[in-house]
Amino acid sequence: MSDGPVALLGEFLEFRLTRNPGAAFSSFQDGGPVLGLVALVMVVVIVIALQSVERRAEAIALGAVMGGALGNFTDRVFRGEGFLDGAVIDFIDFSFWPTFNVADSGITLGVVALLVLSFTAGPGDEPT
Repeated sequence: MSDGPVALLGEFLEFRLTRNPGAAFSSFQDGGPVLGLVALVMVVVIVIALQSVERRAEAIALGAVMGGALGNFTDRVFRGEGFLDGAVIDFIDFSFWPTFNVADSGITLGVVALLVLSFTAGPGDEPT
């Protein structure tokens, strides 16, 4: 990808190497240290939350968010010269959407699943 984009489905879907030092949609540029610390805090919160999860789907969704946070955190640690100043590597480029990576997908799908699950009844939540 460093030699240029790799077309998978014409221009509709390409692998394109992009370095993002900020957050989603390239916002909060150069906020790597803050974003890295937020990711670490979220991982700790998720590990604690996993202790009380009763539904497997919730555990999977939390795992997806945690995996995504750890993936992007790893980029920030190992792809920079200072403390958490590395850029996240984004490479999935749909022509109509900003470039993203697998970790971003895990975070997004996990959060959407948690939102959906919050509106569904779990064990013992059935109305009487």
